[in-house]
Amino acid sequence: MTQDQDAALAEAQDYIDQMARTRGYVLPYHKLMARADLPVLKAANGLVAAAYTNPRRLSRATKELCFITSLTVLRAAPGHIASHIRVALDLGVSPEEILEAIEIALPEAGVVAFQHGFEVWAEVVGAEPLEPSISVHDGSAS
Repeated sequence: MTQDQDAALAEAQDYIDQMARTRGYVLPYHKLMARADLPVLKAANGLVAAAYTNPRRLSRATKELCFITSLTVLRAAPGHIASHIRVALDLGVSPEEILEAIEIALPEAGVVAFQHGFEVWAEVVGAEPLEPSISVHDGSAS
């Protein structure tokens, strides 16, 4: 590896580490972009900083709830939704408050979008199901 490549890799590592400290998470595409195209990652992260991570009027917890709701409606990758649920929990948002934010998807985006976010929430918080005491079809894939 050349000195320029070493320097570029060190800069990318510093940047992704700073993103992790600021956001509390990084997504797989962040990690790949840090090495593959750092200028574009910096540009995209600048927009995210202006709208999301930089302190403004909304609290970080409120922003996380907004993200969780919008990602649920968009049916984002489960890992993406889970990362925001975990950050919200780290910020002191209760599992019940997070569920309430996900439930906002019901009237606007429907049951399928809600179920997508709900399943991620249930896995992250370790929700326990209540099984019927009678034999029924449960709708699972098996």
